[in-house]
Amino acid sequence: MTEQEIKKQKIKNTLYICIMLAVSISVGLLAHFLDFNKQQAMSCAIFIMIITATLLFWQFRLAIAFVGIGVLMGTNVLTLPMFIRECKIDVILFLVGMMVTVGVLKELGLFTWIIQSVITIPHITGQTFVIIIAALGAFLACAVDEVTSIVFIATLIFQVCDTLKIKPTPFIIIGVLGTNIGSTGTMLGNPVGILIGQKATPPLSFADFITWSFPIMLVTLSVAIFMLTYWFRKDIKLMTDRLNDRRQLGLGLGPLVKVPYKSGLAVLFGMICFIALHHTIELKLGLAPNTVLIVAPLVIAGLLMLWRHERARHYIEADVEWWTLLFFMMLFAVAGTLEETHVSSKIAGYFQQAFGDKPAILTPVIIATAAIGSAFVDNIVFVAAFMPIVNKLGHTPLLWALLQGACLGGNITMIGSTANIVALGMLEKRYKAHIYFFEWLKVGAVIGFVSCLIAWGGIALLSPYMPTQQQREEIRRAFEKPTLQLHPNDIQDSNN
Repeated sequence: MTEQEIKKQKIKNTLYICIMLAVSISVGLLAHFLDFNKQQAMSCAIFIMIITATLLFWQFRLAIAFVGIGVLMGTNVLTLPMFIRECKIDVILFLVGMMVTVGVLKELGLFTWIIQSVITIPHITGQTFVIIIAALGAFLACAVDEVTSIVFIATLIFQVCDTLKIKPTPFIIIGVLGTNIGSTGTMLGNPVGILIGQKATPPLSFADFITWSFPIMLVTLSVAIFMLTYWFRKDIKLMTDRLNDRRQLGLGLGPLVKVPYKSGLAVLFGMICFIALHHTIELKLGLAPNTVLIVAPLVIAGLLMLWRHERARHYIEADVEWWTLLFFMMLFAVAGTLEETHVSSKIAGYFQQAFGDKPAILTPVIIATAAIGSAFVDNIVFVAAFMPIVNKLGHTPLLWALLQGACLGGNITMIGSTANIVALGMLEKRYKAHIYFFEWLKVGAVIGFVSCLIAWGGIALLSPYMPTQQQREEIRRAFEKPTLQLHPNDIQDSNN
């Protein structure tokens, strides 16, 4: 960088710091005027500071989170036992197990086999290809996670577009939008899924996601694909023409190699079955809710590391995204202070005063709030902050509203989800090409808005059949194994 560029960067950073401090102090003062006590005002101010820093200083977000934790502990707003309780080690361990398993699946050739299966489809057209990348991105996100899904969808798009010599940008957008929609289908699609499942009162199971969220995802995905094929119809027609030209010359879409995929497919199938049956296994063994769900990826990862012991250290060091996981831990702890200091209860009260206590009114409010927030800040931030509020409101449909809004809102802007950022980074690295903010916003806002409307309608239709919070708790207790409790007199009688 030149001296002038360094000077401009310093001015820019100084301005950002001033904005961050101004927003944080303003929120703290607002909390004070709303009769929040000192600890509550401090919790709000630090939480907003981390959100603002995430927007303005993305590369320094973890460092700022560390500083925020230190300030909270130094002011006694956050204690060490509270930090250990709120940093959600269970969610972090689940993600570690999933990341290791995905790393092994890559090496076993599973994703390469999927890519080659697509490019060898006979008589494929541009429209068929778009349907495949959107649907494949969605279902891969359901099975593993959105980041892994978009990495392989982007690789597939690059191979096909390079061969046909067409611009990959429209197809990358389509793949990302499909992947984000698919991440609402199961608990595995996005970290917010496992967070909502774990923090719900009582916890949600994998089967709950399949029953109530997966059908909504299928409808949303179908409508989005229809809209995207019309939106990018010129690019799709060009792809079809190029495919027909190559077909007439007897050419395929790329070189093929024999890939031993069966081991990877067996591992993936076994993991999904293990996770899908976790609730049944927990009931049979009398375990706490979601115990098997959290342990399943760790057990599978451990077995895979024993099987491929010479690569075990590599999986932990290279495939586990420790930077992201540490940021999640700090964020969960900071968000936990909002609940511990009863900020969440106060905000839930304000929600009820403003919108009443009816899920029919609260559902679109939660969807819209989470979607707009997730369009500009990592959705894990909003879910971590809103979960205690949704639990206080006590309506099951609001859990699904939070999930749908947080994941679908990621489609609105190019920085709305991790999958977006990963895909754009791959595009820039390979082609030195950029997607401009408003170029993405034009299609992302339309798809995001329509998707949220569909989610709202789906939740409204299904909500009469959803068990209430109390009913879910009663079902959980009914299946728990009763423990034998002895009265002291019984022990004395047995001794006599």
